[in-house]
Amino acid sequence: MNLANQFSLDGKVALVTGASYGIGFAIAKGLAAAGATIVFNDIKQELVDKGIAAYEEEGIKAHGYVCDVTDENGVNTMVAQIEKEVGVIDILVNNAGIIKRIPMVDMTAEQFRQVIDVDLNAPFIVAKAVIPSMIKKGHGKIINICSMMSELGRETVSAYAAAKGGLKMLTKNIASEYGEFNIQCNGIGPGYIATPQTAPLRETQADGSRHPFDQFIIAKTPAGRWGEAEDLSGPAVFLSSDASNFVNGHILYVDGGILAYIGKQPQ
Repeated sequence: MNLANQFSLDGKVALVTGASYGIGFAIAKGLAAAGATIVFNDIKQELVDKGIAAYEEEGIKAHGYVCDVTDENGVNTMVAQIEKEVGVIDILVNNAGIIKRIPMVDMTAEQFRQVIDVDLNAPFIVAKAVIPSMIKKGHGKIINICSMMSELGRETVSAYAAAKGGLKMLTKNIASEYGEFNIQCNGIGPGYIATPQTAPLRETQADGSRHPFDQFIIAKTPAGRWGEAEDLSGPAVFLSSDASNFVNGHILYVDGGILAYIGKQPQ
């Protein structure tokens, strides 16, 4: 097999959860460009409709489903419907997630559980739903969207860091448990990505200076910039393709080098 063919996703069905917009949308676009058929979900029909329209603008025929990924029965129903209407899922990208930036002592147990439910329990539920058909088919790729917070802590993100750290270990365990069935489960750990949600943190201040958090991220990133959502599409294609058939249980951090860097010495 030549190298180009190793990266081809022709004939593959890829489910990217929560991919109506943002990082999930960018990853799905990359998978589509490599030949995959895209399936995605969101929690409301309105968001699914917006997602389908956005894919159509990119020339991509995507299949959208309304589903709450924390609802096991709903996920099982969605996966069965996808298998019937589109085909068996070859690639799963567990992208759907939330964050609540609340100091730990101010966060309620209910808020903590909600983050864990969406960011950790849901990837377990969706992976559990797709693995049996992957075993029958003889191959499968699962990509969990982890985070630098799988490795680091920071103020106000106790629930998110706990969930992403757990997701990192779930990734390794899926790889350990199902590698013998030719299923590879890996993670992508994005760094700080320029999205509409982070736009307020990058706004130029009234005096023309960078936002303090923007200055902090630029100073901590050897690449000297925020990541773009498209920076994640190449790694996702690699981890979805035959080129990564002997890569399993790995977390690929796409962070511009932050985790490798101690930072500049104060002047």
